[in-house]
Amino acid sequence: MTFTKSERLLKVLRGETVDRPPCVCPGGMMNLVTHDIMEEAGIFTPEAHIDPALMASLACAASGAGCFENYGLPFCMTVEAEVMGAEVDLGTDVFEPRVTKYAIESVADWEKLKPLTRSGRVGVVLEAMRMIRAKDEWREIPLIGNVTGPISTCTSLIEPMIFYKEINKKKADAHRMVNFVTDQLLWFAIEQLRSGADVIAISDPSGTGEILGPASFSEYAVPALNKIAHGVKSVFPDAGVIVHICGKMHSVFGPLSNVTCDAVSFDAVVNIREAKENLPGKAVMGNVSTYALEFESPEKIASLAKFCLNQGVDILSPACGMGNASPIANVRAMLRTVERIGSKS
Repeated sequence: MTFTKSERLLKVLRGETVDRPPCVCPGGMMNLVTHDIMEEAGIFTPEAHIDPALMASLACAASGAGCFENYGLPFCMTVEAEVMGAEVDLGTDVFEPRVTKYAIESVADWEKLKPLTRSGRVGVVLEAMRMIRAKDEWREIPLIGNVTGPISTCTSLIEPMIFYKEINKKKADAHRMVNFVTDQLLWFAIEQLRSGADVIAISDPSGTGEILGPASFSEYAVPALNKIAHGVKSVFPDAGVIVHICGKMHSVFGPLSNVTCDAVSFDAVVNIREAKENLPGKAVMGNVSTYALEFESPEKIASLAKFCLNQGVDILSPACGMGNASPIANVRAMLRTVERIGSKS
């Protein structure tokens, strides 16, 4: 059987059998737009961060360039924090946007945070998604919407070390802040689905078990991730939900198994077979080294992709956010490998 790219990804997320694993890069924190892709498209950041037509066209360029089997928006993980009150430098065609000034100085100040609305770059992202879905020729390719994970959004609104200390010292306010932020992210996720997204990816690199530890991961990250996942599914039951967590995960496989997402995406340090053993019922996604994608050869990338497929990965993808300088030949090697051997691995 053959499937459209959308059918293949959504079936995998539902646990159904397909001909081969999809090859995707969600966007958001796991940005799929490299400088080579910008050069081929003739569209560059930072302009594409703030213009919906440019954003839509650049998002589609990665698939059109034979790199990935999806569209993914936005191209960074600062959209939510900026609208909620942080100051952001939009970067250049080489450097991604970054927070330059935090919105608050303590979790006790959480009520100063602004709710998400359709203003600013939130509106740009939603309009770009509507533009993508308005074109018939783009409908058979899945559109992955992205929200920055709850913990990572918090650490873009307040200095991270202060946040990590105060989740233990000021628990009541820390929970209020995380709950408020999570509510905003859920709203944004639902609005993305209403604008045409098929899947929501939640990337929470600052919410890893390595940083939080198992206790705080269970106390803060798991309930927040579940609030988004449950909320999305209550409005869009057929939508896919992917969660990406960075770093080593062996200490938090147990709590992570309680997150009700369809797929979990991992960093290159995580063993795919171990992840599949510890997360029954979830698709496992990953985890070609992004260091290798930037600095190694296409042959090396093909070898790493083959290894992931042999380990039983359900969705082939970069292990984390790709470096802007990753050569397009390396990026293409992932898709070419899964097309060649994916159904035989």
